[in-house]
Amino acid sequence: MNELDEPTAELPAVRAMRADAPLPDSDRLAPARARLSTAFQKEARPSTAATAPRPRRRLVLIAVAATAALAVTGGLIAVRSDDGTPTTTTAERRTGPQVLSAQASAATLELAAATVEKIGTPEPGPKQWVYEKSTVLGDNGSSSEQWTRWDGTGEARLPGIPGTGSIKDFDPNKLQVWYGPNQEEKWKEEGYDDRSQRQFYRFLKTLPSDPDRMMKAIRKEHAIGDIEGETAAQRDWREIDVLYRSVLIPPNAQAGLFRALAKIDGARVETGIKDPIGRPAIGVKVHYGEPTPSGYQGKQEIYFDPETYAYLGEISTAAPMEAPPFEEDLTMAPEDLVMTSVRNAWGVVDKPGERP
Repeated sequence: MNELDEPTAELPAVRAMRADAPLPDSDRLAPARARLSTAFQKEARPSTAATAPRPRRRLVLIAVAATAALAVTGGLIAVRSDDGTPTTTTAERRTGPQVLSAQASAATLELAAATVEKIGTPEPGPKQWVYEKSTVLGDNGSSSEQWTRWDGTGEARLPGIPGTGSIKDFDPNKLQVWYGPNQEEKWKEEGYDDRSQRQFYRFLKTLPSDPDRMMKAIRKEHAIGDIEGETAAQRDWREIDVLYRSVLIPPNAQAGLFRALAKIDGARVETGIKDPIGRPAIGVKVHYGEPTPSGYQGKQEIYFDPETYAYLGEISTAAPMEAPPFEEDLTMAPEDLVMTSVRNAWGVVDKPGERP
């Protein structure tokens, strides 16, 4: 007989002995969550749909939800039952935005890393195109669509951008497609600084998922430039932020980036939020109290899908700039210092103008 559940005369006294015991907080629960995550991830099997090549469909970033056996969101552990439905296993249910502690943030980012590194994503063919629709928000917010050929020999945009010369009959709503010399050959022969998407993807694929070794290799090869006075944490955040703008990132590099974010001093995971266009999200953010050498100050946040951990967008806040006395009209309002961008859609298609 369960004496704590049966209605006995002694039950009130038993309960009274632990009436003042506090509920476990996120820091105490985080190590257990991490162990649970590891155990469940060992048993998780990738969906066959996630590994089968489907060149005309969105890449399997969205299919990772089928491989995740456990998800951690704001102190809530959801385990998938035998029939695939999520079930809550803790009473620490919280709603609304919540910034996790350093320990809980690290556990959540390790779960993200363990999830994404199991994805099997086929590399696009050389003549396929990577599609991205993105939006920059603000007073003059605008959306654009871009297609980039995987081997670096072609680009397309909507709205189109006029070339040199007369723009009298230019129609920005007509798909503009450009073909050029082989970018990869130009990079090899001339030391060209910008790789094709295929070259950059293959470079990332060679990297270890260990965050320290990965970031060391990236700093050596990825030429975003050093800034005098910038700390290692500020440099890593800026590097990771730029890397996430790549539409396709191999699984090992995605895992390494999440683990690198966990090691950045001051980085925290925020759960129970929405991205700038209202999609459910988790965020990883830092806050700079003083201007950084690279010109940032205040909140910087990267948003991810809470189930697939796919990149959704970011908010970057610049440090205020003082206008020269003779140009007082150049003084910027606080909202002008915030740059918000989102990735609306992405995927791999067979020709420019197609959408996943």
